[in-house]
Amino acid sequence: MSAAGDAGDARPAPDVCSAERAGWLTTPVRRLITNPTRILRGLVQPGDTAVDLGCGPGFFTLPLAEMVGDGGSVIAVDLQAAMLEKVRVRAEHESLAARIRLHQCPADSLGLEGERADFALAFWMVHEVPSAERFLNEVHGLLRDGGRLLLVEPRGHVSEEAFAHTVDLAIWDGMKPLARPRVTFSRAVLLERP
Repeated sequence: MSAAGDAGDARPAPDVCSAERAGWLTTPVRRLITNPTRILRGLVQPGDTAVDLGCGPGFFTLPLAEMVGDGGSVIAVDLQAAMLEKVRVRAEHESLAARIRLHQCPADSLGLEGERADFALAFWMVHEVPSAERFLNEVHGLLRDGGRLLLVEPRGHVSEEAFAHTVDLAIWDGMKPLARPRVTFSRAVLLERP
């Protein structure tokens, strides 16, 4: 596994959860409340390419790597090199490193031009990006035809109106809503690129 990009360990924007405070993101209590396997069940198949956008320390990255199997891959994308290092260490410990590619993105882009994916996850992170419109446009371009995006935002930070606006941006970009999964403490939508 290797991290792409050379942005170094620059401090994240104030709205971004820093790697120094990320310990709570992988606790057993969080796993009980926000079970990644339950949330992702049926969304990823063996052999798929999945992208964990704003992967943090890999709470969803590792379960995705288990789901895609030996024939699939996961691109773990984060702004912070320190977060990607946490993913690397956890993936090596779980013998999943061969299925995961680390990608450090710049602050204003995913930096994944030319990549194609079957599934993308944006969990509690769209409210942190500088431009949701640009972000969703890039995700649309990343997905293959029939590819799906699970977009989840925290109720405490994102109002119903703000979430509806984000969903509207995705629809205007050509995405089609498929379902409104229930995710604890969250607002969620499953979208597809037709």
